[in-house]
Amino acid sequence: MTVGISWRAADNRRMPQTIASPVHVELVIKKSRFIACVQPMPDRAGAQQVVARLRAEHPGAAHVCWALLAGGQSAAVDDGEPSGTAGRPMLDVLRHQDLEGVLATVVRYFGGVKLGAGGLVRAYTDSVAQALLLSQKVPIIKLQAMRCTAPYALEGMVRRELDAAGAHLDAVAHGDEVLFDFSLPAQDAGALRTRLDNAGHGRIGWPDIDE
Repeated sequence: MTVGISWRAADNRRMPQTIASPVHVELVIKKSRFIACVQPMPDRAGAQQVVARLRAEHPGAAHVCWALLAGGQSAAVDDGEPSGTAGRPMLDVLRHQDLEGVLATVVRYFGGVKLGAGGLVRAYTDSVAQALLLSQKVPIIKLQAMRCTAPYALEGMVRRELDAAGAHLDAVAHGDEVLFDFSLPAQDAGALRTRLDNAGHGRIGWPDIDE
């Protein structure tokens, strides 16, 4: 069996969250423009593509700072701002809100007035925080991929059980038996398997999903 990640609304008991869609805000602080965006992002390669696109779209910007919170691929980039005044504070905002798989970017157009280290930290922190206030948080639920086989006589029963459990039927193949590939929240997988085994009276098979 394999485990994947899906984003689905659920109760919010300190579980990691992502955001449903990109959100943009713009702040003007002492004549400097801070154009912030937060968006779902699973990895650093995707984040770097977004940053490259922002650089192309904003050739006159002084800085394109960004922070990615995505497990082992997390990053914090100051892009020419004094060290620790942009990327790290942005990343801290994401961490403080128990987020995962989220990219925060801030494009800064310099307005001619220096903000100082403390002012920069506040500006980048506030930019990301304001964007997150407008975002829809979505708890991350792990999905477990499963596979089972059943005699043709039990195909209808299996389909009904999968539907009742809220499982997503990914594929069905008809050979000597019916093979089902499906996925559902990992915490529900054990109970569904037990129900299928009981209803099938030992006639449900569970081949390895990698076979």
